[in-house]
Amino acid sequence: MFITIMNRLGMGRKMIEVYIDGASAGNPGPSGAGIFIKGHGGADQYSIPLGIMSNHEAEFHALIHALTICQRNNYQVVSFRTDSQAVEGAVEKRFAKKETYRSLLEEALKHIDQFDLFFIKWIPSNQNKVADELARKAIQMNK
Repeated sequence: MFITIMNRLGMGRKMIEVYIDGASAGNPGPSGAGIFIKGHGGADQYSIPLGIMSNHEAEFHALIHALTICQRNNYQVVSFRTDSQAVEGAVEKRFAKKETYRSLLEEALKHIDQFDLFFIKWIPSNQNKVADELARKAIQMNK
């Protein structure tokens, strides 16, 4: 019984670390998402242009894109890192005060609820440099 529960919860699977960042050149302005994924025997980097939006919207879009990538790769045990307190707090509370972010959070939660285990942790910006560089690169891709 214990082994079945452990397998169902994903305890026998390797945890994937996902670093995300959203950035905007202006608020609103051209925006991008940066995603850095490691822990699967390699590392993947994504720079995704997002068009014109606010910085907070870009942060939520980075989360959604990263969740989608993890699901596409069948990662079931994931630990997300973000330097956005707004995103981390909204996911932890499962609530966003502003309507603009509420619909993005709802979309993210639909993905989150599909994982065996999901964690999210706020980290300082200096620990999220790779995702930040990828997000800034994505801003330039809008042009």
